[in-house]
Amino acid sequence: MSTVPNQTEPDHSASARQIDSRHSIGKLFEFACWASTWVSLIVLLVLLASVGYQATGWLSWRFVTSLDGVKVQEAGLLAGLVGSFWLVSITALMSVPLGVGAAIYLEEYAKPTLFTRFIRLNIANLAGVPSIVYGILGFTLFVRMFGLPKATYAVSLGFTTFSLQLPLGRSIIAGAMTLTLLSLPVVIIAAQEALRSVPASVRHASYALGASKWQTIWFQVLPAAIPGILTGVILAMSRAIGESAPIAVLGAATYIGYVPGKFKSLSEVVTQPQKLAAAPFDQFTAVPLQIYNWVNEPKQEYQYVAAAGIVVLLAVLLLLNGSAIFIRQHFQKKIRW
Repeated sequence: MSTVPNQTEPDHSASARQIDSRHSIGKLFEFACWASTWVSLIVLLVLLASVGYQATGWLSWRFVTSLDGVKVQEAGLLAGLVGSFWLVSITALMSVPLGVGAAIYLEEYAKPTLFTRFIRLNIANLAGVPSIVYGILGFTLFVRMFGLPKATYAVSLGFTTFSLQLPLGRSIIAGAMTLTLLSLPVVIIAAQEALRSVPASVRHASYALGASKWQTIWFQVLPAAIPGILTGVILAMSRAIGESAPIAVLGAATYIGYVPGKFKSLSEVVTQPQKLAAAPFDQFTAVPLQIYNWVNEPKQEYQYVAAAGIVVLLAVLLLLNGSAIFIRQHFQKKIRW
């Protein structure tokens, strides 16, 4: 008698072929990811090597600590470095309290209503808006203040008196406010993610011991979220220090022969505090703007000066990003769930 094959028996050979096919596709995908990573690294190393080679001979301590001059041999980055320092410092003073406060409200106090979801959606969308749009907004809002007539006011701080001009004009404070608008969405989102990563058991344990809501947030949730919050803040400041489009739209100077406050030495910070108080309302330049100005110069030597400026800016950015990694690792060691 002839035997009829059992149709219910699995076809092991077909299953093996499918498994081999999936493994082949997986290996191909892994190779594509590996190739993409190494191609990106090679391109980055080539660019860094090219910029470093062009900066050879121009990068010096004099270049970092001197003002920009008319001749290419007199080029200096001091005004841009001090201007960038003022910009980032004031931006951090304004964006960190506002951003962290907004994140605490949205994560800990706000109810999940339609309005709250609308706010969160708009914050996420604002994080992806091009920086030049913020520059246009800052120019209209802070530099021109919707066409208000110029007026000067005397402001007393107790130890000194300085003049405040409204509208703010092309000053450091106007640039810092514009960068604050640029940085706020990033700070809020980073702080929200850091607060969200704190386990709910920490809050429940605090409530069980009789702590109030604000005590739980201040003494338990915030210390546990500090690594993520500080990392997001430093990354946002790193972005702000490297931005040139919004500062250029504001009309900041590409060439300036003095530092904000017109300081001639560090001792004047103590002996003439009125200069320190007036510095945020002074005209300024920034490192990205100086680099942009040097790149557009017709002389070939300015390309090497721009390369030296790029190296200094990269060093500052690497320092900020490295400090973010250090802060995260330092505070994570102290967290005990």
